[in-house]
Amino acid sequence: MPEVRDVAEKVRSKNAGPFWVTVDIFCGSPEAFERIKNGLTTQAVAVRFDTPEQLLKRFDIASLNVVKISVPRPSVQGTISDRDMHGAGWAALVAEMEIA
Repeated sequence: MPEVRDVAEKVRSKNAGPFWVTVDIFCGSPEAFERIKNGLTTQAVAVRFDTPEQLLKRFDIASLNVVKISVPRPSVQGTISDRDMHGAGWAALVAEMEIA
């Protein structure tokens, strides 16, 4: 099965405040958008981030061919237990996920 990075044009993550990280999947085309939208489940992302599915926020934006997923941080940004203050490392975890 292909991975998200094989279908998407770009996957990036960013800090979305002290309590959230957002992963943006730029699909590049309507076909890629549909494939990722339908093949990457919110449940699979929740499992990857060890977060209850009901806490994730997902936005499938067809007009932009973008899937956005916001995930609560495991610890508050900037605290001693925060290992990725800018949220940059989260994109790789989604990019390597397999899609149906």
